[in-house]
Amino acid sequence: MKKILLLAGDYVEDYEVMVPFQMLQMLGYEVHAVCPGKKPGDVVRTAIHDFEGDQTYSEKRGHNFAINHDFDKVDTGEYAGLVVPGGRAPEYLRLNQRILEIVREFHAAQKPIAAVCHGPQILVSAGILKGCACTAYPAVKPDVVDAGAQWSEANESFTNAVVDGNLVTAPAWPAHPAWIAAFAKLLGARISI
Repeated sequence: MKKILLLAGDYVEDYEVMVPFQMLQMLGYEVHAVCPGKKPGDVVRTAIHDFEGDQTYSEKRGHNFAINHDFDKVDTGEYAGLVVPGGRAPEYLRLNQRILEIVREFHAAQKPIAAVCHGPQILVSAGILKGCACTAYPAVKPDVVDAGAQWSEANESFTNAVVDGNLVTAPAWPAHPAWIAAFAKLLGARISI
């Protein structure tokens, strides 16, 4: 099983969708990027979030990111793992019942799930965080805690990932090296150069 499912939507964070997509391909995985209501060849618009000294991140229009698989044809049994990027997309993607079912199916099968930044909003809505240690963008902390998760302070530097069972979470894109490495380890990926 060398396929990974990646959930995307308009205004997903640019780095948080593009970097995992490309890094997982580099590791030999076929990554299926899907979005409710979009078909292969359609695009989602991304947003670039940056930390520029304001009280929160700034947001700028990013790139177009191509959807390459049909959301309506997703069979979670075909995938080794799930990636849930952040940005603004999770706040509305979590309203889609099939998105929540997909997350629950991965969780029930104990397949690796990687969520970053605002991505854990989808995990909260899917009801899979109770008793789990995890992290997210700090503004998502109340949602994560209210869902019964144990908030990890490992995100102080924004460069750390938290692993709990099949779940790996991170606070934002600066954590990509730790987050994607931990996800790859859960997948059993091997790098040979």
